Amino acid sequence: MKIYLLSLGAGLLVGVVYSLLNVRSPAPPLVALVGLLGILAGEQIVPVARQLLSGHGLASAWQQAKCAPHMFGMLPGRQTDPSKNAAPADGLEKHS
Repeated sequence: MKIYLLSLGAGLLVGVVYSLLNVRSPAPPLVALVGLLGILAGEQIVPVARQLLSGHGLASAWQQAKCAPHMFGMLPGRQTDPSKNAAPADGLEKHS
């Protein structure tokens, strides 16, 4: 229940900011997408700041906080499951 109340509070805060900027909700698609990008970037500030304060450089802090997977999701061409790249167990390769 606490997370719902926090989410409602964050939504109210965003609504106030939108009102101050004279943006109507639902926001135009580009404005909404830029806002979502801001939310994703804003979520990374605290983890990266913690890493920076512990003595890591910016690139290392970004990597340690796992920002890229969180902000960009699974990028094309990247596999996290090594079994997808493994040869079949019977040793026979399938050709297409």
